[in-house]
Parts: sequence; structure tokens; C-alpha cells
Amino acid sequence: MKKNVGQATSKDKKPTHRGMTPEARENQLIAMAYDAAEEQLRNGTASSQVITHFLKLGSTSGRLERDILSEQKKLVKAKTENLESAKRTEELYKNALYAMKQYGGYHTNDEEPPEDD
Repeated sequence: MKKNVGQATSKDKKPTHRGMTPEARENQLIAMAYDAAEEQLRNGTASSQVITHFLKLGSTSGRLERDILSEQKKLVKAKTENLESAKRTEELYKNALYAMKQYGGYHTNDEEPPEDD
């Protein structure tokens, strides 16, 4: 059987090492699935589900959906940073009030200094 130049078969592929972490393994499997889907599309043997999946990825609504998800991710990150900043500000106010009370002579033995993180 004659092999076409530039076409790799499953026998030609070098064995790859398994990913050491679950994330690395997942990425490896995803890459393999994309390779298999690409081969099926090139050979004309892709199922309707595979074709539909990649059509959706390339559609305007698919791109818009990915853009929306990206913006939502940025929003969640900004909200998280805002909450952390508010927490730091609150701690600074506590420290400042404690220092002013000590300086003004209002410090009591019951009151503990703010914790340093």
C-alpha cells in the first residue's frame, strides 16, 4: 500500500508522555481530540456532531458568546480585586484608629492591637 507524502498515520505518531497533573492530562486529551477531529474533517469522515461543533465555534454568535464570557471573567476578577482592596482599606482604618487611641491616651488593656497579615 502506497503512503501519500505529508499524511501521517497513527503508526507514524510518536508516543507522548502522559500529563503529570490532571490539568496537563486534560489538555493533552483535548489536543488529541482536536487532532482526531481535524483528521476526520480532512478525510470527509467527520460526524455531523463534529461538523456542527466547529461550525458553531466559527459562527458570529459563537464568537460573541466567547467575547461575553471573556468580559464576564474580567468583571469577576475586578470585583474580587475590589473586595480585597476594601478589606485592606478596612484593616488600615483599624490600625489608624488604634494608633490614634494609643497616642491620645485612650488605650485600655481590654483592647488588642489589630492583627498584621
